[in-house]
Amino acid sequence: MIGKLKGTIDEIGEDHVLIDVHGVCYVAFCSARTLAGLGQAGEAAVLHIETFVREDQLKLYGFSSAMEREWFRLLQSVQGVGAKVALAVLSTLSSADLANAIALQDKAMVARAPGIGPKVAQRIVTELKNKAPAISGEAPAGLGLKQELGEGAASGPVTDAVSALSNLGYSRDQAAGAVAAAMKTAGETADSATLIRLGLKELSQ
Repeated sequence: MIGKLKGTIDEIGEDHVLIDVHGVCYVAFCSARTLAGLGQAGEAAVLHIETFVREDQLKLYGFSSAMEREWFRLLQSVQGVGAKVALAVLSTLSSADLANAIALQDKAMVARAPGIGPKVAQRIVTELKNKAPAISGEAPAGLGLKQELGEGAASGPVTDAVSALSNLGYSRDQAAGAVAAAMKTAGETADSATLIRLGLKELSQ
């Protein structure tokens, strides 16, 4: 089982890279984001590897980080999502964007990936809702609030504050993160005006 490759880039293709490790070239299929982050031919590269062994084939999938590899594994736990679809999602969304889309139950964001229809996008955000936090790397309070917003369970002042910040031009994700930070300072019973003021302070830093 190959867990990581350290070598020199031999060639970069449309969906793969050849890594020369002491004279042996390994073909690793990667997301567009991972390929874009690699250097040029002849430069050093390190890839986290997921090995797929089948009766008739052996494939290596390469990732820029262990986090991206974990998302690759997790995505494939969803019905209808195979390696190709998982790479398409990771080519379109960063690990942080994907975690936020799931927390906010934003199936439209997931559906931006090529080959992802509304039904599959819905399954991804629904089935991974309780699994994503463990590998998202985000503070529990912030992610928890985003999940409440996605489920329509957030309190009135919180929803109003997020809406107000969104109307000022911030993304829903930025607004939710800022309000979550504001709640740490003001407490969960703070009114919307206080959350907006502290949220704006957080966003201006």
